[in-house]
Amino acid sequence: MSEESKRREALIYHAKPTPGKIKVVPTKKYASQRDLSLAYSPGVAEPCLEIEKDKNNAYRYTAKGNLVAVISNGTAVLGLGDIGPEASKPVMEGKGLLFKIFADIDVFDIEVDTKNVDAFIETVKNIAPTFGGINLEDIKAPEAFEIEKRLKEELDIPVMHDDQHGTAIISAAALINALELANKNIEDVKIVISGAGAAAISCSRLYQSCGAKRENMVMLDSKGVIRDDRDNLTSQKAEFATHRKIDTLEEAMVDADVFIGLSMADILSPEMLKTMAKDPIVFAMANPDPEIKYQLAVDTRDDIIMATGRSDHPNQVNNVLGFPFIFRGALDVRATGINEAMKMAAVKALAALAKEPVPEQVNVAYEQTRLAFGRKYIIPKPFDPRLIAEIPPAVAKAAIESGVAQTEITDWDKYKDSLRERLGSDNKLVRLLLSRAKLNPKRVVYAEADQLAVLKAAQIAHEEGIAIPILLGRKETIQDLMKEIDFEADVTIIDPKTEEENPRKDRYGRTYWEQRKRRGVTLYAAKRLMRERNYFAAMMVNEGDADALISGYSRNYPSVVKPMLELIGMAKGATRIATTNVMMTKRGPMFLSDTSINIDPTAKDLAKIAVMTSKVIKTFGFEPVMALTSYSNFGSSDNERASKVREAVSMLHRHYPDLVVDGELQTDFALNDEMLRDQFPFSKLVGRKVNSLIFPNLDSANITYKLLKELNEADSIGPIMMGMRKPVHILQLDASVDEIVNMTAIAVIDAQNKEMWELEKDIP
Repeated sequence: MSEESKRREALIYHAKPTPGKIKVVPTKKYASQRDLSLAYSPGVAEPCLEIEKDKNNAYRYTAKGNLVAVISNGTAVLGLGDIGPEASKPVMEGKGLLFKIFADIDVFDIEVDTKNVDAFIETVKNIAPTFGGINLEDIKAPEAFEIEKRLKEELDIPVMHDDQHGTAIISAAALINALELANKNIEDVKIVISGAGAAAISCSRLYQSCGAKRENMVMLDSKGVIRDDRDNLTSQKAEFATHRKIDTLEEAMVDADVFIGLSMADILSPEMLKTMAKDPIVFAMANPDPEIKYQLAVDTRDDIIMATGRSDHPNQVNNVLGFPFIFRGALDVRATGINEAMKMAAVKALAALAKEPVPEQVNVAYEQTRLAFGRKYIIPKPFDPRLIAEIPPAVAKAAIESGVAQTEITDWDKYKDSLRERLGSDNKLVRLLLSRAKLNPKRVVYAEADQLAVLKAAQIAHEEGIAIPILLGRKETIQDLMKEIDFEADVTIIDPKTEEENPRKDRYGRTYWEQRKRRGVTLYAAKRLMRERNYFAAMMVNEGDADALISGYSRNYPSVVKPMLELIGMAKGATRIATTNVMMTKRGPMFLSDTSINIDPTAKDLAKIAVMTSKVIKTFGFEPVMALTSYSNFGSSDNERASKVREAVSMLHRHYPDLVVDGELQTDFALNDEMLRDQFPFSKLVGRKVNSLIFPNLDSANITYKLLKELNEADSIGPIMMGMRKPVHILQLDASVDEIVNMTAIAVIDAQNKEMWELEKDIP
């Protein structure tokens, strides 16, 4: 994609369908006049009077306790510099989005039009009663230091300048672990800090809190080494001025143990790297281009431990590992500030988490092999679901122990459970899918590539490295559409109806005829069928000319399924084809089966569908917890529609005793553990969070998933085909571009695991 196309896509993302990235939504009922009279006049007077008596009641009756202000004056925005408050707003909205999706914290972004320190501070103080915390953002140094210092002193809510402390906290955790791997003591190591801005100063101070000695640290700015004999140093730079008579980075790097880069790209040369001590630790954190390229560094020193700010290399120092969870912990105990003890608690919790066994969904998302503590894994990954349950409690405990908490948490296990519930439907599963697909992209044939939405999805899949597209359709139409959307890649385009494809059509047709000649198919008819894209595409996959297939955008589901069943067939050991849809719900991903194929499955069919669904769930990195649903509960009806579900559960319990599955159950009992525990304490699902519903027929499954999708605006991935011999996936009519991209990732992962649908054993 050209730079102009990337620019246009970014602008469209921020402008459509609604300008901006965040919005305010009601949290209370508002349907009736009674609701409105409680929300506003006259009912609203009662909480107002209670807060007048005690302002702390604002935490009880308003959103203050979960509301953070992201505040900037736009003087140091990302790598863009002083671009002003209005131009900083997209970044502040983005920070608000990260707060929400990682820690369920609501945000108002505030852009303040002043460079005057006193005026800025006064503005923040005046609006502070609205908020439970203040996140200062993108304010240039040295003003940022004074602004944060004074606001922390003058306000009684948490205040943090993330540009300073975020990088410091994450890199300190990484440094602790890197030093352990290098078998070095922080008190002894020589540290070079390239950069003298807010982040560099804060990092240096926090490293000292961890045990680093100031006399072992050398800091550089754009003029070179900051020496104590230099004139006109700010107080912050003077704090880290060295007495050593050196001037350049090259001199500072000799025998250094640690390099901390918070400056600019490519200033650290391989020659400098070679002069460092044994087992050098290099954190090149300039973004988007580090102080030394990752591959160049590891090629130069095979004993290096390296981190960058980039997601495409190991050990990403990413502030999102810190600020959402630090504020989460601070808000939950109503801390009056974020102190050094709380920051250090976050450092230690992050460092410790990297040493714990990594959940399977994180392994699936980031690696083909298991992640483990070592030189390429010294800090947790940003999408590790354990972060929300580990960092906030550590911060909250530190707040309580250091005396800045206004409320206490007594049941820490319950608190951790409540934090896990906050993860919600933030599309982490989608990111996992795309990451997994990128590890080993496969050839995906798009049978309807002359449809704009399908072609756009193929473009995204290609540009993101998810798949290698093969485009089927009228070549001229596809090429015209490619120009329209600026799809400039050299990809394969095939029109099955052209004469140039006759040799392949003849070969495919003869192969198909050999398979179907005793079922009424003539050789002539077989060759004619190869003009049809779905037959041609299926044969491409069958014959190894493609790895996976996507179709169904413009045709009804049964007409697309038919050639797939005829040409592809079922996987070895499978006796049933089925589909599952993954719904992104408030309680997390839910797998619903069978949503597209089996109209009225038997008990044995239901058991097979459950087993296949469990394998899909495991592929996503989750442990299946499955309910077979009905209108009855555990034998409350003798009707055959309920009894077949009961019989299926009996088969599963008998043949798959380790599978967490139960039923027949009404859906509300399956999803409400309190109801289930109260009425049916014997169920295998008690105390477990159900993540899969197996429905008794196609009506109930298809209606349910489409109802969830439309009424709750829940994202859906699917229908995912289960039990096919080859990776074939069929879209719903008029699927969105995002849905097609997600299905492409599914197809690629399916191709990566060709036998993932095969049953370990069949149900007799």
